Amino acid sequence: MNRLFCLLSATLIAQGALGAVPAKEAAELQGRLTPLGAERAGSADGRIPAWQGGLAADALKHLGNGTAADPYAGEKPLFVIDASNFRQYQANLSAGQQAMLQRYPGQYRIPVYPSHRSVGVADPQRDWAAHNAANTRLVNGGNGLENFQGALAFPIPRDGLEAIWNHITRYRGGSLMTVSDSAAPQAGGGFVITTTEQRFTMADQVTDYQPGKADNMLFYYSHRITAPSRQVGEVVLVHETLDQVKQPRLSWVYSAGQRRVRRSPDNAYDAAGPTTAGLRTADSRDMYNGAPDRYDWKLVGKKELYIPYNSYRLASPELKYADFLKSGYVDPAPVRYELHRVWEVEATLKPGARHIYSKRRFYLDEDSWTIVENDLYDSRGELWRVGENHTFYQGTPQVTLSAMQVFYDLQAGRYIASNMTNEQARGYDFSYRANSSDYSPGALRGLGIR
Repeated sequence: MNRLFCLLSATLIAQGALGAVPAKEAAELQGRLTPLGAERAGSADGRIPAWQGGLAADALKHLGNGTAADPYAGEKPLFVIDASNFRQYQANLSAGQQAMLQRYPGQYRIPVYPSHRSVGVADPQRDWAAHNAANTRLVNGGNGLENFQGALAFPIPRDGLEAIWNHITRYRGGSLMTVSDSAAPQAGGGFVITTTEQRFTMADQVTDYQPGKADNMLFYYSHRITAPSRQVGEVVLVHETLDQVKQPRLSWVYSAGQRRVRRSPDNAYDAAGPTTAGLRTADSRDMYNGAPDRYDWKLVGKKELYIPYNSYRLASPELKYADFLKSGYVDPAPVRYELHRVWEVEATLKPGARHIYSKRRFYLDEDSWTIVENDLYDSRGELWRVGENHTFYQGTPQVTLSAMQVFYDLQAGRYIASNMTNEQARGYDFSYRANSSDYSPGALRGLGIR
């Protein structure tokens, strides 16, 4: 067992409760719970297996574009859920999934495969989680964190706000570059691909990091559009702060047409960006991001749900976007769902707060803390949009990635799919390294040169 993890655990037991949870509870991260707070045991009926450490890095072969090959390629669906039989499975379906099945009867389907708990945990993640379980606290009304390190603020959450902070602070790779595509198919099925080159670096992973210099910084992010031609050269830069009420996220945009860098203060909450086709809000990127201050958060509890999981086939470079981007919905042939335990979190808009969504329901995978299902309600309380995150585990580095994130608009009959890398020669580059000046507003102009 990792030496630092053992020392942290021994300190907890010797000194009693030091932070977010008592020492006895924190010690469960090396016993009843996994290092990230999931239940090690399988389900009583055996449909969900016990956690055995996840897939080993050397168990996964990597394809030419950087994604992992499907380790479960030989498996067939156990059964398929559609509009004709979904009621017998509805205890394990979200409201959004049921709505999609009824919205597209005979077309939209949920193929259910055997469950595999593939998510592994690297030593740094173990150490951060052990520290944070004992020390991290919510501050400023829940809008910031105190004594937080690395990733995963609350491996043993007490309420909905702590649970959603786990998604916000989960490990996503220390520093990486991705080239991914998005599309919003029209009613007839036609679509235009938007390609973005994205850079992401955790605040403590910049090469010139100095402890204490950027205490309120979570990560740095930038993207530039490289297709279609009319948008080439548009660049967005984000300094993502932890407490966005105390210090709102810092965002800049460079337009190749105007040839100038300007602040972009509206890149938050329910603003709709130019690459979203009006189908996704700014705070729905990555399923949820940003300040949690406009909602009241309730931890509903754990439940077993059929969720998109181990979506290696959907990420395969052998698939073309035209193979699965259909009118109204993603073709079910390459998708994969498994039964897993999830945390259910409900967010209700605070009285007097403004947002197009009056209520949001999130389902977080217990092993990775990634939001995998998301039900979004309009001002009348009607289910409006449904978000799904088709994830897969990448062994090198040990991180959960998205083969595709999709938001369906039930009212408009349209959707937007993003994070796709199938047709990119190199979707992921985890060797990317950057210093803080690479994420400075002055660097935007160079990125935006056509």
